[in-house]
Amino acid sequence: MTRSNRYIYLQAIDDGSGRILAAASTLEKDFQTKNKNAKNTDASQKLGEIFAQRLKKKKVDSIVFDRGVSLYHGRVKTLAEAMRKGGLNF
Repeated sequence: MTRSNRYIYLQAIDDGSGRILAAASTLEKDFQTKNKNAKNTDASQKLGEIFAQRLKKKKVDSIVFDRGVSLYHGRVKTLAEAMRKGGLNF
């Protein structure tokens, strides 16, 4: 996960093969047309749900959530809770 002041970027990478399993971002055109603001916690929640759905389609149930240097509160916490609610374990 990478978070800037304006956007959030997510990737799920298989360390064994080095392949990207799924990716999601608040920069995606579909996401921006459905959501007016990409900087708030509502957008983080929706992005977490979308990412969880994409991983579930790939039959991935468990991940390691690397938040990087971002503190675990606000948009990051909302994103993680939405992914857990979507069925991911970490």
